[in-house]
Formats: sequence, C-alpha cells, structure tokens
Amino acid sequence: MFSAQIYSNRRKNLLSMVAKGLIIIPGNNESPSNYKGNTYRFRQDSTFSYFFGIDEPNLLGLIDVDENRQYLIGDNLEIEDIIWMGLQPSMSEKATSVGLTMVLSHNDFKTFLSNAISKKRSIHFTSPYRAENAALLQNLLTISAQELDSTISMELTKAIVSLRSVKSTEEISEIEQMVDVAWIMHTTAMKIARQGTTERKIAGIIEGIALSHGKGVSFPVILSMNGETLHNHNHGNILQHGRLLVTDAGAESELLYASDITRTVPVGGKFDARQKDIYNIVLQANLKAIDMLSPKRQYLDVHLEVGRVIASGLADLGLMKGNIDDIVHAGAHALFFPHGLGHMLGLDVHDMENLGEDNVGYDNTVSRSSQFGLAYLRFARKPLPGYVLTDEPGIYFIPALIDLWRSEKKFTEFINYDKLEAYKNFGGIRIEDDLLVTADGCRVLGKPIPKTVEEIEGIMG
Repeated sequence: MFSAQIYSNRRKNLLSMVAKGLIIIPGNNESPSNYKGNTYRFRQDSTFSYFFGIDEPNLLGLIDVDENRQYLIGDNLEIEDIIWMGLQPSMSEKATSVGLTMVLSHNDFKTFLSNAISKKRSIHFTSPYRAENAALLQNLLTISAQELDSTISMELTKAIVSLRSVKSTEEISEIEQMVDVAWIMHTTAMKIARQGTTERKIAGIIEGIALSHGKGVSFPVILSMNGETLHNHNHGNILQHGRLLVTDAGAESELLYASDITRTVPVGGKFDARQKDIYNIVLQANLKAIDMLSPKRQYLDVHLEVGRVIASGLADLGLMKGNIDDIVHAGAHALFFPHGLGHMLGLDVHDMENLGEDNVGYDNTVSRSSQFGLAYLRFARKPLPGYVLTDEPGIYFIPALIDLWRSEKKFTEFINYDKLEAYKNFGGIRIEDDLLVTADGCRVLGKPIPKTVEEIEGIMG
C-alpha cells in the first residue's frame, strides 16, 4: 500500500467535494469459478482501492460528510477462517494502516444505515458493475434494481473522476514500472515469434512474466495473427512465416496500476515491402499523436489528425483517393481505423469506465459523435497535466467490413475497392504507447519498447 497519509488525503479531498450525506464505497468480494470455494483471482474495486487501499474481499468504505467521519466496514476473522488463512490483522489494525480510526461490523453498518435512511439523509454511491454489489446496495437501501439505477450519485461520480484522473507522483511511478514489465513481455514475444510456435505458448509466457512482477496481466492478453479482429483473445493458431502478429498486453502492479502496450511484428523477423508500407503509416500516426498531445487541445483533435495521417498514407498507396480532409470528415478512413485513438489509464486499464465512459472522456465542451469509428473514441476532451492516456492508432483490413461497404457502394469516391481486394488477407497493425500529459506536452512512459521497423527486426533477428 501507499502511506496512510496518502489515503487520508484522498478521502479528505473527496469529502470536500460532496455537499452532504453519506458516501458508500463497496469493495469487491471473491467470485466463484466453478464452486464456492474455488474462486477467480480476487481483484479489488479500483475506487475502493484508491480511497481505502486494502486489497482484501468483504470490505466497504463509509464517509460521513456531515459528521466528518470515515469508517472501514468489515468483520474480524473467526477461527474457521484462520485455520485456512492463518492469523490476519484485526479490522482495527487494517483501518490504522490506511489512516482510519473507526470500524463498523457489517451488522453495525446495517443498523447505522437504517438509521440514516429513517432520517432521510442523502446517500451517495456509484453505479455497481458487479451483480453482488448491486444486490448488496439494494438490500442495504431496501430499494429495487430500477430504483438503484435512478439513485446513482452523479455528484459523487464526478468527484471521483476528477480526483482519480490526475495521477500523483506515486501513481505515475507504479504505471511506469508496469510499462517496464510490458517491455519484458513484448520483447520476449518478439524474440519467440517464429514459424511453428503457437500463439498460446507466447501468450502463456508473457502472462507468466506479468505474474512474476506483480498481480498479473492488466487485461486478458490479445495476441493473434488475425490482428484485423481488434480484441482477438483466441490463441489457437500456429505462427506462419510472413504473417503479422499483433500483441496487445500489459501488466498490473501489486497496487493495481496498469500498463497497456501494443506491438505488431512479422513472424520470422522481417517485414515484407507491403507490410513495411502499412506499418510505417501506423508508426507515423502514433508519433503524430505523441507530438500533438498536450493540455492545450482536445484529444478529439489529435484523433482526427491521426486519421488524416492514416488516410494520406493509404492514399499514397492507392487504397484511398480524394481530398484527405473530406475523407476524414466523412469517416471513410474508419474502414481501416474503426476505433478511437486511446483511453485513460490508471488503476483500471480503461480507467474509471465503470463510472461511465462519457463521464471520463467527455464534458460540456465536446459531445460523442454518432459517426462510425469516431463514436468509439473513449476520450475526447482536453486532458490536464497528470492524465495518462494511451496512443494506439491502427490499420486493419477486415474482410467482412470491406465486403459490406463495397456491397453498399459506400464511400466509392474515397475508397479504391478493386485495389483493396489484394489486402483482404493482410491482417492488422496496431502500435500503442502509454503517455503522461505534462504542462506543455506529453512524455512516453517507461523504457522504450522497440517500435520502428529497424528496431523490431533487430531484436527479432
């Protein structure tokens, strides 16, 4: 954990941003895999971790804004638990470790909350993403699922987003350490991406690296020769010389901070001329985003400029045609780049999106587009210094999408479908880095992971 003072300061800041009432922050419980005693790896709720720091199940946090009091909710272990788990710190000791002096058992908390409800006190909570926490809140507040959805506190949600968005020095250090773990993961994948190796073997090896340096991977490994499928978690292929391997993977620290890196490499270690052409367009898009990102401009503008880089490069190859600004304005380039440029990164790999993607990435200065491709942009507003964002442009040749658009005669003024036919077996390319927004620009976090053609071929060769 961080120091107790860090958690105390975070709760103090939150308390100052909510006008009145009670703030309830549930932690997560263990989830059974195939029977009650055999659970998935426990993952604490990120907001609970941010304010209360304890990486254990069956806990809640309570902040009484009106009385300026903060509580840890949980029960001391009984002898049956100790037999299996060994001696554990008491609830009071756990509370002290994160700067708290007050503890309530679950039963005492129910009584406390019942009394608050009878007095019609304001009760704040955010949208639960786990069914068991939704059921817990319904039970505690004696309300239905429909009432739960309608009583989510936007005041609390906005306060949490505001606090968690700007990363402290300690948080940046955690993320950067996990980018350095991702360096080991990705360079290892590059070195073993050879003809005849299974995708599963590479995925397993890099997941093991993440486990040996922290909690494990920050999301299920995306690794496939079929990189045109953006989130391809199927690792059943045997690598074939001449194909491209997309690896999108990151690590999670003991304190739950994430990295998220993507590299695309040629199986066997050498890009052919066609692959190199497409790869360098994506690389230029990645570098354009790094050059442009700053608190002075919306990330939407960076995304659109990256679209122009991609459209221009594809036009140079004869796959697109026409005025570049017109192509991007119409969204024709989204045939090849159908997702947003990036997202927030922190305690979650898609940081705070459980609190509502629009609450994190949009504000009163920018609204989400309904245009295909642009609609998937998760973060569009101006970032502040201390924000951490991913920069992950890509070019993908998705046969089903190409065939659909061609059958609809969509954007025929911008897309050269005849020439595109030869690329339907190409796959996809994505290049992703993690960027810290600074006062006047940004910094790429972590040890540089090979990403130029020469660097990749050098480490693979």
